[in-house]
Amino acid sequence: MSRNGKRTRATTAGKTALGVLLTGIMLFPVYWMLNVSLTRPQDLRKSPPGLFPVHGTLAGYRTVLAEQLPYLGTSLVIGLGTVALTVALSAPAGYALAKLRPRGGGILNFVLLAAQMIPGIIMAMGFYAIYLQLGLLQSVPGLIVADSTLAVPFAVLIFTAFMSGIPDELLQAARTDGAGPWRTFRSIVLPMSRNAVVTVSLFAFLWSWSDFVFASTLVNGGPREPITLGIYHYIGNNNQEWNAIMATAVVASLPAAVILVLAQRYVAAGVTAGAVKD
Repeated sequence: MSRNGKRTRATTAGKTALGVLLTGIMLFPVYWMLNVSLTRPQDLRKSPPGLFPVHGTLAGYRTVLAEQLPYLGTSLVIGLGTVALTVALSAPAGYALAKLRPRGGGILNFVLLAAQMIPGIIMAMGFYAIYLQLGLLQSVPGLIVADSTLAVPFAVLIFTAFMSGIPDELLQAARTDGAGPWRTFRSIVLPMSRNAVVTVSLFAFLWSWSDFVFASTLVNGGPREPITLGIYHYIGNNNQEWNAIMATAVVASLPAAVILVLAQRYVAAGVTAGAVKD
């Protein structure tokens, strides 16, 4: 093998090793969370702490199943509701901006970008004042609407970029066959935008699943609270049961992680759509 070939292989191996090292550093908190969740309470105060749960226990996970399932169920309802509302609002809006090109579309795109820069706590205070008048505080539908405001601007931009790449000839053929704008959107544009739908749904679910600001402001103390508040209350009430606390965090992270792994190829296609034009 030539000297240049050996040098290239050594450079590649060095970059790979560096990538593995950096990935390990970034994922170590996740591993530590899992490690603590399996550690017995009497072993949590060891110095130095154990790097592996030698005498592992599932007591923390049994506690989660006994005490945290209502919070997980509420988060699932909120997440699915946010996904449904976000797609229902943003997909037609993206279609209109991409293909119908209404007057003022450029200004609307700017407004959507600016909307994503508004701090969540400011929006939460606004929603609090509105919901106080409407009687929607401590309600799941109110939280779904609030969480959707975070996802809809981003979703409209994703749908607009993706649908801009759909050939106009297909839409013209549909119009020739007598299909109106709504029929064209429902029968042609939306089925072809599967990657964008999956991408938007994933991000909307993740935002609502991990939301704490809106939840703590709008539903705190209500009969149905999401898992973020469940973990928050659990830490305050049981700050010595770290294995149960970490087990709750692990269980709360699993749905988002599984969905992300299953949908990653659709997400890559949906996010990069519209970035390159022929």
